[in-house]
Amino acid sequence: MLQFSRFVAIRASLAVLTLVLVSFIVFSLMEMVPGDCAERYVAFKNSQGSVITPADIQIERVRLGLDKPYLQRWGSWIIHAFQGKFGDSCILRLNISQLLGQKFWLSLVLCLSALFLAYAIAIPVGIIAATSRNPFLNNSLRFVSYLGLALPNFLLALMIMLFSTVMWGDSLTGLFSKEFRDAAWSWPRFKDFLGHAWLPVFILGWSATAFAIQTVRALMSDEVGKLYVTAAEARGVSGRRLLMRYPARHALSPIINSLGFDLNRIFNELPIVALILTLTEAGSLLIEALARSNDQQLAGAIIFMLTASIVGINFITDVILAITDPRIRRSIVG
Repeated sequence: MLQFSRFVAIRASLAVLTLVLVSFIVFSLMEMVPGDCAERYVAFKNSQGSVITPADIQIERVRLGLDKPYLQRWGSWIIHAFQGKFGDSCILRLNISQLLGQKFWLSLVLCLSALFLAYAIAIPVGIIAATSRNPFLNNSLRFVSYLGLALPNFLLALMIMLFSTVMWGDSLTGLFSKEFRDAAWSWPRFKDFLGHAWLPVFILGWSATAFAIQTVRALMSDEVGKLYVTAAEARGVSGRRLLMRYPARHALSPIINSLGFDLNRIFNELPIVALILTLTEAGSLLIEALARSNDQQLAGAIIFMLTASIVGINFITDVILAITDPRIRRSIVG
């Protein structure tokens, strides 16, 4: 128990250290963007017909704390970020925490659902592909996985939109119907969300499923041929019991450990899919902040929250692996 507690404490410390390091990188990139919030606010005032002097710009910098040293501003930003407070957007002039609140959680739900779908399909299919002696089945599964890797998610989204528009006159875009878009959460709104969310979940899980099938198949193929499996067969263990107790148990550990990486890959594809399907969530906001409005405060908040989610999932998977595999604990604490 003491060894496990030490493992959890070390992993938690590494997770916090990772977040601090990422926050420094994100904040530094925000600072490197030409112009600051004071100048953008002045530009906004100028567009409204106000006359702004250099003294007004300096007063705005003092109000926003931009006159303080770099490390002090970063320290203040990271402390507030850990509390879920990111200040105001320079462009939208809205509180970022309130702006992102529901949108980020919708994005996270879509990505996690796509991840769950990918592994719910990939694990059994990958095991079958690695152990089946049927050449037709193996070649069919290989073709499907290659198709998933070759066909980009955004192209799949465009194809589905075109097909549904031609066939049913509905482009299947958005996450809510018009009457539920700005409504409070309720059971009818939740059902409406499920009726729309299946499409982005399917599209985001498309390539993730293909990649996971290839990974599971390769890991299982490597484990099936090892001596400990042959020894188990010699002891009379066979069939599904042999697969799940020995090669699958060892092959799936790296899969669990890669959940954070796969979540990051799915979120990287979300902004483009969100633009195509006109989704109103954090992915579309990130594209807006980076490519259109150059709102580094909003983009930095989204990236930090995504990183925190990935680090949190990696920490949870490390703990799960430590519970199921003592070798993981010993690799850290000896």
